[in-house]
Amino acid sequence: MTEHVRVAREAGVLTLTLARSDKKNALTGAMYEALIAGLAEAESDATIGAALLTGSGGSFSAGNDIGDFIAHASSGAAMPAFRFVKAIAGFGKPLVAAVEGVAVGVGTTMLFHCDLVYAAPGAKFRMPFIDLALVPEAGSSLTVPTRFGHARAAELLMLGEAFDAAEALRLGLVNAVVPADALLATAQEKAARLAAKPRAAMAATRRLIRGDTGPLMARIDEEAQAFARAMVSPEAAAAFAAFMSKSAAR
Repeated sequence: MTEHVRVAREAGVLTLTLARSDKKNALTGAMYEALIAGLAEAESDATIGAALLTGSGGSFSAGNDIGDFIAHASSGAAMPAFRFVKAIAGFGKPLVAAVEGVAVGVGTTMLFHCDLVYAAPGAKFRMPFIDLALVPEAGSSLTVPTRFGHARAAELLMLGEAFDAAEALRLGLVNAVVPADALLATAQEKAARLAAKPRAAMAATRRLIRGDTGPLMARIDEEAQAFARAMVSPEAAAAFAAFMSKSAAR
């Protein structure tokens, strides 16, 4: 585990809080490992009926910590980030998210694997993989067009356009937009309600709603391979260098 992911249990809900607020909860390999462990713990613990993902300090997640991500690039498709998206896509219990502030890259794509998502009015979503010479991940090349349609998917994944909480609600990514001061309590209450319902019926209902996950898992693997190739491309090297230079200048 890492101090940048806090784990709490209450009312049958295991809450995983991204706690690297000084970096807007940008994800490191260690944080991914902690999230994978937390999801596995929630899955295996019979007292836990649902899991909740949230962020600290007014942000959900700024996506990957680029410096840390580059350091793990040699791992290819075995990178912690790719193992995390497989873990969240295959998680077998209800999953809720509370999103405030930025949700960039995987900070957005992981939400497609949640059952209920609540966002604060100021939440901002973006999947700018293309701007780093990378490709979609977490199955988003499948989930985004399936959920939003091809035209909107092209805007979000090919142009890398951002969208706000109101648009996320209209598109069906979030269930409700909730005042920031009530966001976490709302998500916790919904997660507790899910956890309190009959477990076998809940699991069966969730499987029926989600359908065959085989194509999704296959797409995640396909994306991971393409992503790993893109990571070592000259285009990505130039994009990463520009990003790091810009960050250092701030």
